[in-house]
Amino acid sequence: MKFIKLFSITILIAMMSSAAYAKVYPLDVWALRDVMTTAQVSPDGKHLAVLTIPSKQGNAVVEVYKIDEVGKANAKPFRVDADPMEFRRIYWVTNTHIVAELRQKVRNKIEGFNQGVYSGRLALLDIEKEKISKFGAEEDGMQVENVLPSKPNSVIISQGTYEASTDRISTPFRPRSYWEQNLSKGTSKLLIRGKISLGQIEFDGDGNPWLARGFDPKKGIYKWYNRKPGDKDWTEFFQMNEDSFEEFRVWGFDENDRNIFFVTANNGHDKVGMWEYNTVTKSFGELIYRRNDVDVAGMRGHSNIWTNYDTSAAVIYRTDKSHYEYFDGAEEANYNLLMSKIPYAHNIRIASTSRDGQSLTIYNSGPRDPGTYYLFHKGEIKAVGSRQPLIDSEHLADVSYIKYKARDGVTIPAYVTRPNGKPPFPLVVLPHGGPFVNEVVGYDEWGQVLANNGYMVIQPQYRGSTGHGMQHNQISFMNGGQGGHKMQDDKDDGALHLIKEGLVDKDRVAMFGWSYGGYAALVAASREDQIYQCAIAGAAVTDMLQQINYYVDLLRGAGEIQQVSYRKDSISPINVADKVNIPLLIIHGDVDQRVPPLHARKYIKALERHNIPHKMVWLKGADHFYDTLYYNHQKDLYENMISFLKNDCGPGGL
Repeated sequence: MKFIKLFSITILIAMMSSAAYAKVYPLDVWALRDVMTTAQVSPDGKHLAVLTIPSKQGNAVVEVYKIDEVGKANAKPFRVDADPMEFRRIYWVTNTHIVAELRQKVRNKIEGFNQGVYSGRLALLDIEKEKISKFGAEEDGMQVENVLPSKPNSVIISQGTYEASTDRISTPFRPRSYWEQNLSKGTSKLLIRGKISLGQIEFDGDGNPWLARGFDPKKGIYKWYNRKPGDKDWTEFFQMNEDSFEEFRVWGFDENDRNIFFVTANNGHDKVGMWEYNTVTKSFGELIYRRNDVDVAGMRGHSNIWTNYDTSAAVIYRTDKSHYEYFDGAEEANYNLLMSKIPYAHNIRIASTSRDGQSLTIYNSGPRDPGTYYLFHKGEIKAVGSRQPLIDSEHLADVSYIKYKARDGVTIPAYVTRPNGKPPFPLVVLPHGGPFVNEVVGYDEWGQVLANNGYMVIQPQYRGSTGHGMQHNQISFMNGGQGGHKMQDDKDDGALHLIKEGLVDKDRVAMFGWSYGGYAALVAASREDQIYQCAIAGAAVTDMLQQINYYVDLLRGAGEIQQVSYRKDSISPINVADKVNIPLLIIHGDVDQRVPPLHARKYIKALERHNIPHKMVWLKGADHFYDTLYYNHQKDLYENMISFLKNDCGPGGL
């Protein structure tokens, strides 16, 4: 696999112009849950399945159409719900079978950290018999591993295997057991039972196990193994110490030479690149692709999993959006054609294909598209549905990718959403959660809600964010945790940059964030060198020691070094609650399992001890994650947020 290596990028800094007119939508429109979340064609191309929510208070239902009837007024789909459970995801596994992930709220209180109120199952939907049957428990980690394109009625499923020695092992390396499930007969056959030393196994399109990962807890060594078709034994080809912060991940193999794997790795460099790796010589080979600005994010597979399950199509990197460097010319041509045909094309993916490639679904999302599904069938492309059909593209806001310098000289990438009108605008700084994650902003509902109500939004990729090299990540915690210190400066300096550019009014700046972003908002409210008029903290970590105590026993290696170092010297908001000096709105779900409600309760008591004015909003029944925020939760969130910014944020409101 060879193509030109690129090592530079021209950064787009110029702000894109906003629409001449933008309709301000009622907040209950934004509060709607995603109306459509899946559209997939069956392998034989005869049916289209969609996952849709028919009412603002309802749960998702599956609708299965005969593909030639899609879009017709007299179409009569087969429709099924999962009451009392709800559908989360669906995907075709045979011409007549769909696997569904289900969940159900089974308790009213969390049972501890990461022990939520939902229970999950896998289910099988038979569209011929119009029957749904449950066949697995999510608590046991059951999942479909491989649709086995060469065996139309079978799939490979896996289930977590408990070993006492796995308590402190990262999830990707915990052992699993694997079965081949015959969907028509309802029978299963054990293929491999994983163990801690060799547990995470992947199978090729013919069902051959080819990749495994294991861990030696005593030596603290992760190990990778390969196995060729027909072989019975595994061969170790790579080791990595658990204390290493470098990446090593296998994405696929060369179909012309099964000894060559495609891996993302640092291999001694700051930025992650895509490499060839020779499993016989146990050495890195050709550098396929690397950049000097961002990490390589991974590899895009072939769009047709039924005929090209093991085919790699492109290398992925992410800046203003996801970009692809193709080495499959046909796939590149297909995607380029779709980019020219789809309105407001931004991030496009082929969501499903028929086996013959003549029918497929396409998904697009971006700043001016909340997410739209299209069907290509008989040479024609037509829209199937949208995540937010009541919001028109022309009334959404553009997003620009910029870079600015923090006060100590570190370069910070950021995404800026520009509202309609002329600057200077009021600004909301919207830091992502994590903090050690990679954010790429395309369509961001919170950013669009704020922009639609007149606010410019900046989403800084502050130090600690991943995807920008090891140094950008590690300077947030090595040699002293920078939470509330330089990580906070990065956010403030983004606001100051826009003020200097004349885009933002220096007296109309606020911060809103969720999870770590909520933590950052609380720290912002306590800063003495204050640039904000108010702060809104959602699902915020308020006590660093309390949060790490939930899971410190599960940490080891690089993860332990990162988390302990980060929290050791970072500011804990509850310790500076007496320094809050701007209006503060706190929002928290009362069944939040990731940041338990005790965080908010303790912080509120600290504010009350110091007579600090504030407003508290509890979202009843809301967990930490976006897919647990139902219509009423989002309506409460948006109404309180916009009202607070307008009326209570500094003198006269923002």
